[in-house]
Amino acid sequence: MTADSADEAFSLLHPGVRHHIVNTLRWDGLRESQTAAIAPVLSGQDLVVVAPTAGGKTEAVVFPLLSRMAHEDWHGVSILYVCPLRALLNNLGPRVLEYAAWLGRTAAVWHGDVSQPERQRIVGSRPDILLTTPESLEAVLVSTRTDATAFFADLRVVVVDEVHSFAGDDRGWHLLAVMERLSRLAKRPPQRIGLSATVGNPAEMVEWLQGSSTDRPRAVVEPVPERPLAQPEVEADYVGSIPNAARVIAALHRGEKRLVFVDSRRRAEELGAALLDVGVETYLCHSSLSAAERRRSEAAFADSRDTVIVATSTLELGIDIGDLDRVIQVGPPRTVASFLQRLGRTGRRAGSVRNCLFLAIDSEEVLPTFGMLHCWARGWVEPVAPPPVPRHIVAQQFLALCLQESKLTFDSASRWWGSLSVFDDDTERILEHLLRAGFLVRDGNYLIIGPEAERRFGHRYFSDLTAVFSAPPEFVVFAGNDEIGTVGTELLAERRDGATVLLLAGRSWQVQNIDWRRRRCWVVEVGDGGRAKWSGTASDWSYELARGMRAVLLGEEVPGVQVTDRAARVLAAERGAYSQAVSPDRLIVTMSDDEGARWWTWAGTTANRTLHASFADLFEPAQRIDDKSIRIRSGLGIEDLGTLRTGRALVLPRVNRQALAGLKFSTALPESLAMDTLARRLGNLSVARSVIAERRQIRSDC
Repeated sequence: MTADSADEAFSLLHPGVRHHIVNTLRWDGLRESQTAAIAPVLSGQDLVVVAPTAGGKTEAVVFPLLSRMAHEDWHGVSILYVCPLRALLNNLGPRVLEYAAWLGRTAAVWHGDVSQPERQRIVGSRPDILLTTPESLEAVLVSTRTDATAFFADLRVVVVDEVHSFAGDDRGWHLLAVMERLSRLAKRPPQRIGLSATVGNPAEMVEWLQGSSTDRPRAVVEPVPERPLAQPEVEADYVGSIPNAARVIAALHRGEKRLVFVDSRRRAEELGAALLDVGVETYLCHSSLSAAERRRSEAAFADSRDTVIVATSTLELGIDIGDLDRVIQVGPPRTVASFLQRLGRTGRRAGSVRNCLFLAIDSEEVLPTFGMLHCWARGWVEPVAPPPVPRHIVAQQFLALCLQESKLTFDSASRWWGSLSVFDDDTERILEHLLRAGFLVRDGNYLIIGPEAERRFGHRYFSDLTAVFSAPPEFVVFAGNDEIGTVGTELLAERRDGATVLLLAGRSWQVQNIDWRRRRCWVVEVGDGGRAKWSGTASDWSYELARGMRAVLLGEEVPGVQVTDRAARVLAAERGAYSQAVSPDRLIVTMSDDEGARWWTWAGTTANRTLHASFADLFEPAQRIDDKSIRIRSGLGIEDLGTLRTGRALVLPRVNRQALAGLKFSTALPESLAMDTLARRLGNLSVARSVIAERRQIRSDC
């Protein structure tokens, strides 16, 4: 963008906004994304703004929206700013409040940690900008304490921060459905704006974000930087264990602030304790720590220099934790997008560059790390794909709408969501099941909440109905009156040497008392010996990342990545171990007396599940499905594998009924629909078909 066009765009902002940008913020000018967003935001287009982490995306939309608010004399809650995390809201709130105050306007934050008196104040004052989460929006809509129609009557715009984090799971479908209900309450379709640093398919994202309002003009704001970003410093190392990782982190980059990402709460606790043992000032941040504990960690880390904070994905998004020097990734992230988010936490200070050090804890982490980096080095980022057939969200929305409206007319029920694709041919069948099973009751032409919905979801006025994800029950841990966090039930049941010792917030705690009914326990701090454990499920590896691993095994280099001698030796060993499992132009079937027969598909986990289910007569029934290969039944010969080339119809993976517990609101669906919904998410028919079509080679006696 030329200087003249940038000045022209800047002149479109309200004079008060321009004055404060120059005199209060003392900015010399706006960034490319901020300048490029002004015109489409002011014209009311739906859009997605893509800019690097810390690229000023919030300002890119808030400045022109404040200008519209002043020019068009908006009043009441006219802008909703939706975030995926409470911590992100707390971080953004003061900034947005300051910007709103420039024009005598107000902003407020509303989420689960906001007190009831503060919520009442917000309802009474109706701020111009409300920053919130989708779950809190749902809670407001179903609340008997708030007149949602009056509260949202003046809604004009919905801004969705970190839109990719919503669109990739059921929270995105839930958010779209809630926005359709808000449109009906406001009697207008609000402008929709998404913000993200990592979207591989932004044009599809903005179309998805529009929901049923597809007739409005849409745009993608993704300007090419005038000065290309400097090549980041990326290094890969192999350390072999958690204690070794702690020693490496302690020795490297002393005097700097280091953010260490791990893939699980358990690993965060174990690494945090190991770092404290070697004398490193260390803080932890993950979802099972209390809000107060996380805030203490974030604040202490932001104010320190020679320190480390160990975090799960909770710090992946744009939460400000001060001036960061280094990012260290222990183990591979599951997506390129996640890596880019984490890489973008560095290089914000003038004269610094983006950087990331990968530490592999064991040899099994080396290949996935290099496979992911192979995809990144070639500029590939995952397209965000909303999960298919979210029928359980349809059931949840019918129940929530009945709570919102008290008495919902049967004839108007489905019209609340317009033409949103979630509400498809299965909707009538879902509604019939809700009535038949007693989740809803029909009273003449009205629908009201039924006894089964009250029994399953009615606790604390249906608070469980506002969140579309579920987690295993956990116990709240207290040290005196201070809440430390939560732990799983199974860990409390374990006793060693007559005591139960937990590892939480990087410290060891001995359990003194357990209230099993209220799910609370009280602890005292002890020296060491604590254990960390939470329930969880392993994430799938995608087809693209599996093929990235295969390319690395075939000898392709990963440009832009420095590899230590230790990592190079382990990678060379992996290439040797898999040498018979890869070929540059075909897939390999290995047949060995020692290890049996195996088809090396390199297809990703979901496609391999589909192949395993579709050719059940070929593959061993009891095996753990991974991203690389499928074990063939013992006793089969080479000629038996010819059936892989038949025109047999592929089928989705078989679903265990017990697995439905992980699909929230599955009980509000006919079981067959719930099973089919989960099966479609566990499989990948299109990739499975393409893998079958690839040429194969048999290698015997490997």
